Parts: sequence; structure tokens; C-alpha cells
Amino acid sequence: MKKLIYILIAGLAAAGIAVAAVDINTAREDYIKKYSALAISEMERTGVPASITLAQGLLESGAGRSTLATKANNHFGIKCHKSWRGEKVYHDDDAPQECFRSYPKAEDSFKDHSDFLRYYDRYKFLFDLEITDYKGWCYGLKKAGYATDPAYATKLIDLIEKYDLGRFDKGAVVAVESPDKLEKAVIMPASYDEQFRFSLERTVYQKNGVACIYSVAGDTYESIALIYDLFPRELLRFNDLKQSQELLPGTIVYIQAKKSRAAKGLEKYIVSEDGESLREISQRFAVKMRSIEKRNKLKKGEPLVKEQELRLR
Repeated sequence: MKKLIYILIAGLAAAGIAVAAVDINTAREDYIKKYSALAISEMERTGVPASITLAQGLLESGAGRSTLATKANNHFGIKCHKSWRGEKVYHDDDAPQECFRSYPKAEDSFKDHSDFLRYYDRYKFLFDLEITDYKGWCYGLKKAGYATDPAYATKLIDLIEKYDLGRFDKGAVVAVESPDKLEKAVIMPASYDEQFRFSLERTVYQKNGVACIYSVAGDTYESIALIYDLFPRELLRFNDLKQSQELLPGTIVYIQAKKSRAAKGLEKYIVSEDGESLREISQRFAVKMRSIEKRNKLKKGEPLVKEQELRLR
């Protein structure tokens, strides 16, 4: 009799496992159907592969069934960080009752996830990969520290391959330029004065549509102003400087006024470290410092903090 009971219990347990497996597969397939179009839309907007977005969503949210997903619409486990101004929820993770972002709807979570990868410097190298290189992206996310789980990359790869998520990346046309892209504009003849040793030609680049050069050994702001027929104070103003300073070789120098907003598609920047210089960010994206301060309601000289989000347009 006992043997029969054990067999019956074992059979029920096996059936339970089988039902659970079917249940999670169904949930994952439903999740993919529901959010694949949104993942593709985010890929076209930011360059984050749809397969990566879906795999991370499946894993981080338990196919949309986790507490964070159901109560806070947070599908990617993104924590608050110092600059988050939206709603918050508290949940046990690496430590008890950690702060996580809460969103009005799931679409906001997907957008924030794409922006988090796109505008945070530690993930910048991922955008040099092919859009279809899902393995490179998975291992890169682990390398950049997206998750502490040592098996994170392989779990994502398993999901992508099991549910053929790579099909959502194929044939995608993703026209997203690098935030740091410099376009060669023209070769401009430089003025020449015997007191300076300059080449008769300098390569002029464009960043965000603003003409700029790279300084070379021996350059000063005064000498560059002379070359391009500018007043020294005018050149300093173009580069958000009050007074001249040492100009190291390879420094970007704008010879036109920077724009009041960043290039299209570059909505924001996520600060990498406490105390990062606002002027450096301004120079990097060819946006006036005062425009960044005004757009983000920053006080002049206010220090920046890690994870702070700066609107650039």
C-alpha cells in the first residue's frame, strides 16, 4: 500500500513539474508576442537589439510576472540611483529593501532600459557591435556589470536561442549615430604668421553641426583665434571658458558657437562618476553649458553625481 502511495505521489509531482514547464513556456511566448513590437521600436530608436531587450525582460521580470513588473511596471530591475525623480518601490535584492524605479506603464520601463544602455558610458562599447551579435551583447552586458549573476550572459543567450529572439533583429535598419561621432567637414587654409609654427592647412571637423578642430603641440587659444580670424574672447566663449588656459595636444576646440541642444536622438547623458565636469560634457556633445544648466535646472557650479541624468535636448 505504501509503495502505491509513493508511486502516486511521484506521478503527481512529475505532472506538476510538467505543468510548471508548460506554464512558464506559455508565459514567455505570451510576453514575446506582447512586447516584440515595442522592443523593435526601441531598437530603431536607440540601437539596442530587440533580442537583448526581450531576453532581459523575460529574465529580469519572470516573463512579466515578477513583483516589480506587476506592481511597478519595472521589467528590467533598474534601481533608483541618485538622480531618479519618479515613483519608487522597495524590494529585497542584493540587499534588503533596495530602491527600484516605478513606472506608470510597461512602455516607460522599456524606454528607460534602452536609454540606460544607450546613454550610460560603461555600455558605450556595445554599440560598436553588429546589431545581430547577440552573444557579444550578452557577454558585454555581463562585463559592464549589468547583473551580478555569473551566469547572466549564458542565461540570456539560452533565452534568445530557445525562443529564436534573434529573428527580431534581422533586417533591422538602425540609424543611430554615435554620440561622439566627428564628421570631417572641410580642409581650411590656415592663416600663417612667422611667430607661430603652424601647418598651412588644418582639418576642420563637425560635431553636432558645429565646426571644431583638434589642437596640436604649440597651439594656444590665442593662436587658434588668430588662424580663424576670431577674437580671443570670442573663441573662449565658444568653448565655455572665462579665461585662457593651457591647451594640451588633442583637445577639441570649437571655432563656432555650440548649439543649445544635442544632436537628434541624443536626448540625455548619464553621469559616470561623482564630480564629472559639466564643461567636459558640454564640449563632448557640442552643447552650450548654460543650455544644459537651464534645461536641467542646475545652479551654476552645482556638482554632478554618479547616475545623474542630464537632458541634452
